[in-house]
Amino acid sequence: MRQEDKVKKAVALQYEEKEDAAPRVLAAGRGPVAERIIETAREAGVPIHQDPDLAEMLSKLSIGMQIPPELYRLVAEVLVFIYSLDREAAK
Repeated sequence: MRQEDKVKKAVALQYEEKEDAAPRVLAAGRGPVAERIIETAREAGVPIHQDPDLAEMLSKLSIGMQIPPELYRLVAEVLVFIYSLDREAAK
């Protein structure tokens, strides 16, 4: 395993249903920046989903950029995960 593969990566997405055609990259980073993104999400009560491959693909997008259609299915799976957490918390 390459050293680069061991570096933690994090990407935060934002989706405003009435404004966005697709989720947008809100923040992305590696190492200490990734740790801060995760810490900020936890403090805000934002669900965290771990998928290193998806994080790698999303981290190549610019901040503010909508995810490309090729990633819709993968991101949709994450959103289903998050919505199921929200439903469970509401019970």
